[in-house]
Amino acid sequence: MKESSREQSAERVQLCTTINGVEVACEVDAAESLMDLVRGRGLTGTHSGCEHGVCGACTVLVDDRPVRACIVLAAQVQGRTVETIESVGGPDDPSRLQRAFSACSGLQCGFCTPGFIMLATGLLRENPCPSEHEIVEAVSSNLCRCTGYASIVQSIASVVEADPDAGAPARPPSRERTHEA
Repeated sequence: MKESSREQSAERVQLCTTINGVEVACEVDAAESLMDLVRGRGLTGTHSGCEHGVCGACTVLVDDRPVRACIVLAAQVQGRTVETIESVGGPDDPSRLQRAFSACSGLQCGFCTPGFIMLATGLLRENPCPSEHEIVEAVSSNLCRCTGYASIVQSIASVVEADPDAGAPARPPSRERTHEA
């Protein structure tokens, strides 16, 4: 019986990275995506949409830059810092962006929202006071079937308008180191 090509190339690699402030040392399949790595760690806010890097539902930050976790290999984040939606706030303590998305109706079904929040977090860290045109340009890379984008743009703009000197959303603090086989 012939093995599948994935089984034939099941090379394992050691990975040391930081995910949401936690240092992680583990072994991963060389072909494992960053999305599979974070979701496998219980960080299921990173949504699997198209799995081709088109929709943006899986957007996370790697060294403060938005990336599509479905098309980045886990091995590519060796020595880097990864942040998922879980790092920016939750139901009990939502971030300014999360509150703005709710207040401005920047979310409908919510499937794409984590990707937009992470995209906006990266944008605001790079440019704490983007123009509406810059916000529109940034969000045009992610897909949403429910809102029509105007409310998403307004959500991000409202954070800038409310406190342009507040700067970008904070990075998660560094925490304990975990080791896995």
